[in-house]
This record gives sequence, C-alpha cells and structure tokens, in this order.
Amino acid sequence: MDPIAEVRAFNRFYTEVIGVLGPGMHDSPYSLTEARVLYELGQAPGPLETGEIRRALGLDAGYLSRLLTRLETDGLVTRERAGHDARRQVVSLTGAGRRTYTDLDEKSAAQVAGLLDGADQARLLGSMAAIREILGGGPKSGAVVIRPPRPGDLGWVVQRHAAIYAREQGWGPDFEALVARICADFLDERDDPGQAGWIAEIDGRPAGCVFCVRKDDETAQLRLLLVEPWARGRGVGARLVEECLRFAADAGYTRIRLWTRDVLTAARRIYRKAGFEVTGTERGEDFTDEIWERDIPRFTDGN
Repeated sequence: MDPIAEVRAFNRFYTEVIGVLGPGMHDSPYSLTEARVLYELGQAPGPLETGEIRRALGLDAGYLSRLLTRLETDGLVTRERAGHDARRQVVSLTGAGRRTYTDLDEKSAAQVAGLLDGADQARLLGSMAAIREILGGGPKSGAVVIRPPRPGDLGWVVQRHAAIYAREQGWGPDFEALVARICADFLDERDDPGQAGWIAEIDGRPAGCVFCVRKDDETAQLRLLLVEPWARGRGVGARLVEECLRFAADAGYTRIRLWTRDVLTAARRIYRKAGFEVTGTERGEDFTDEIWERDIPRFTDGN
C-alpha cells in the first residue's frame, strides 16, 4: 500500500462527498473559501480585523483582500478602519451578509445530517477524531470519560485484548477464546442487575475497559481490565477499577475477586493500590496465575 496514494485518494473521495469542487457552496455563488470567510465573521461576537481572518484561514493578505472586495461588492460585508488603530481594517457582516451566512450554515448542517443518517456514527466520529489527533488538528481535552458498553463495543474488547496481549505477552488463540467466552457470558446475562461493564474513552477514542460480573450472591468478580498502550499513565486503569468497586458496593456484594498473572505488573500495581491482596496462586509454565480479593468498600457521596 502506498500511503501517499491512499491519502490523496481519501482527499479526492471526501471533497467529492462534501461537494467542494462545484462552482459554489450549496448552490450559492460563493466558493468554499468565501463561505469560510462568511462563517468566521458569522461566528465572531463582533467585527474581525483582516489579520485575524487571514490567520484563522491561512490566507495570503492579497488573496483575502480580493475575496473581501467581492463580498463587499455583493453587499455582504463592510470594511472600515479600526477605531484603536487607523492602520488596521475591521470587517463586519451586513444584514444581507448575515442572512447569507445563516443560509449557508443551515444547508451545511443539513448536508452533514444527511451524511450521518444511517451511518455508523460512533465509528465515523472516532475515526475523524483519530485523523485530527494524528495530524495535529485542533485542541483536545484529554479528559477520561467512563461509559457503559454500546453495541459493538464487546467486539472491540475481544479484538484489543487479543492484539495487545499477543504483542506484549505472546498469548495466542486460547487467550482470545477465553476473552470471547467472557464477553459472550456477559451478553447472555445482560439482564442480571448484578453485572455491569464500562468503556473508557479519551477524546472519543476507546482507551480501556473493565467488567464486574457475579461470582455468587456475595462475591463479585472484576474481569477484563484493559488500558490501551497509548492511554497508560493517565489514571485510566484506576478509574475503571474504582467504577467497578462502586458498582459492586451498590449491588450489595460483600467481597470482590479477580484473576491475573504475575507478569502483568502494571495491572497488579493498580489492584494493590485499590486494596486487593493475593489469596491464591497456581504456577504455570512461564507465569503464575493469581487470585486477588478484597472486601467491598461502602462508598458514600463525596468519596
């Protein structure tokens, strides 16, 4: 695969989808760049200096001047000297300009709504966020969001467990089959109020997961804790374990347990910090299986 050819092919596809190659945006006489100028002015709380518009859109000063001349001739904008500095020029929308901006903005929103109708929005928006992140576009909050699983998330759980642990630990199909069985059991018991699962997201991108399932009437079991390599060191694992403990307390369990292996040092640190202790071991060929347990804490508001 030629990465340059693939990116160029995507660019051609996307520009065709959003219709920027036509003579005007949304059947208007205005180009994409002219529409972007109107958008910047329409979104601003007041007049904008020409320098602000040029920096926001990355335009050459001469090119912007020609665009503004056309928009001014059409009665959409006015230009005047800045009150605080006569050397600078500020631009405002006229009444006609604001109506044109509103019309273009509404048509653009309707076009996007049409594209999203029937689409896999979670996948689409996640992919768009990934492109922005990789190419450095736009500020990101970096906030960790913990949410319940959505349709399709458990497929991601199986795939990421298999891929990450194959790469990091060399675990093969047997481990992937185990994770798939755990996920299948979770879905089979989806109406059980004593179980729940959570997906961690950062800027719309899945970053980790954990599940709390019923071991017996008194004991919950924490399963499938995973944090993506790119999200480690940001407290994701600790947040997921805390969510699991809170749920177990609310569900009335008195104890919680988990299974792990001694080679998973990062996970073991999280468990130990959360109050778990090793209560049983079984030596394998290249590792030791461990059972960790703890009593259930009683969470109160503010804790």
